Amino acid sequence: MVHKALTKKITLKRLRSFSIFWSLFIGIGAIAGASGMISDPSGAALGLVEWLHFFQKLPFAEIFFQDLLFPGIALLTVNGITNITSFILIYKNHRYAALSAMCCGIILMLWITVQFVIFPLNFMSTLYFVFGLLQALTGYMYWKRDKS
Repeated sequence: MVHKALTKKITLKRLRSFSIFWSLFIGIGAIAGASGMISDPSGAALGLVEWLHFFQKLPFAEIFFQDLLFPGIALLTVNGITNITSFILIYKNHRYAALSAMCCGIILMLWITVQFVIFPLNFMSTLYFVFGLLQALTGYMYWKRDKS
């Protein structure tokens, strides 16, 4: 009941604007973080050296997780490129724009859930999980509103 009332109050244009914000905010942030990880795989520049040992829990750690190069490429691919692609779809008002926004939020929540398993609980991961939830909910409402 609340969902329907909330969806009716928020216009399609506003939902589209929120989706653009989330896709750019998360996409640019992921590209920036990935760039730092790729340009300095040791993690020293980003202050992530002490976090490298947490990656040793993962399968194939001896191959992929001796430095931050592979995690940086993964971040760029999974959250950077997908969110920038979603932004382009939203900007062009593509028929899959809303669905892409919702999927990017779900992808971010899954990414952060993996971080919850690997790393100790921390503020940034929790915050980005909330961002993913907000992006997914905004995308869902945009999708529902766009269908009607």
